[in-house]
Amino acid sequence: MAQYSSHLLCLLLSIISILSFGQTEATTIASLVPKSLYDSMFIHKDNTACPANGFYTYESFVEATRRFPRFGSVGSLETRRREVAAFLAQISHETTGGWPTAPDGPYAWGLCFKEEVNPQSNYCDSSNTEWPCFSNKTYQGRGPIQLSWNYNYGPAGRALGFDGLRNPETVSNNSVIAFQTALWFWMTEQSPKPSCHDVMIGRYRPTTADLAANRTGGFGLTTNIINGGLECGIPGDGRVNDRIGYFQRYAGLFNVATGPNLDCEKQRPFA
Repeated sequence: MAQYSSHLLCLLLSIISILSFGQTEATTIASLVPKSLYDSMFIHKDNTACPANGFYTYESFVEATRRFPRFGSVGSLETRRREVAAFLAQISHETTGGWPTAPDGPYAWGLCFKEEVNPQSNYCDSSNTEWPCFSNKTYQGRGPIQLSWNYNYGPAGRALGFDGLRNPETVSNNSVIAFQTALWFWMTEQSPKPSCHDVMIGRYRPTTADLAANRTGGFGLTTNIINGGLECGIPGDGRVNDRIGYFQRYAGLFNVATGPNLDCEKQRPFA
């Protein structure tokens, strides 16, 4: 009986420890990004001019981070704030509704869209047999990171518990899953690309190929990871500058330095 009681006590303590850990991790983002800060970043996300108005709620953002407890929780407070600012900057550019003379400036209009406007194709790579496309389904940009292509919808869906290939529209219909797809992309290494998370917490170690391509650590490398094939290696690219503008604004709101290597104009894209 004493041995049984001892085992029961250990089990209860383990459960309490797990619950306490989960509570701590779940509140990490809420402490780093209180609702007042979130609202000050995304001033116009619920503007009636934004197609995504009412979709990207603070509560959905915080809930989505529960699945990725290492997001915004690794390193010093400065590192954690910088990573979150970088992530929010990247998703802001991907969903921006801003323009140069927009009210409150061009960087106050993040999270305005939840789906790509006028997609140029169905984003189906038919040569990818591991993640096959389904008829009458399109894989254009959806959600905060504008998840695109069947080879991203498939693994994202598998990781997050929805059928990304048969039901890609889930990303633009469920705000928690939408945020989770952005976090999945941010946190997941896709060789030869490192994860954006590892880059922003200083864990990235360039390979010989990275060094030859001038792929140095910093915010610019996360742009290369996200859309380098279209934006990097181009001096003064406006899309890159828009990403940087959001990052600089958010870093200021977080009261944290941006760090070096903000652009990717001298970097070669990943293969």
